[in-house]
Amino acid sequence: MSEFLLVLTTVPDEAKGREIARALVEKRLAACVTVTAEAGSFYRWKGKVCEDAERILLIKTRAELFPALEEALRSLHPYEVPELIALPVAQGAASYLNWLRDETGNP
Repeated sequence: MSEFLLVLTTVPDEAKGREIARALVEKRLAACVTVTAEAGSFYRWKGKVCEDAERILLIKTRAELFPALEEALRSLHPYEVPELIALPVAQGAASYLNWLRDETGNP
């Protein structure tokens, strides 16, 4: 299992994305959260096909922090069922991964 994860979630707008990003970094649950430009999402919800504008959050963290990150995200997120997908980081620049390790966890 990889020590590092790239976690994805979507939010309804930039303001909510920035709020969540700041909270996760302040709590040291993520070293960095990138809030993307607006993207179009198509999905099925309660039997209906929906289309909405959203922002994607790219959350860089360590695998051992995922349970706490999930708990924090659920408390901050406005969606009834927020997207929460974690992808293992197979490789990365050593200097970046060292920084990620240093910036997450206990201060």
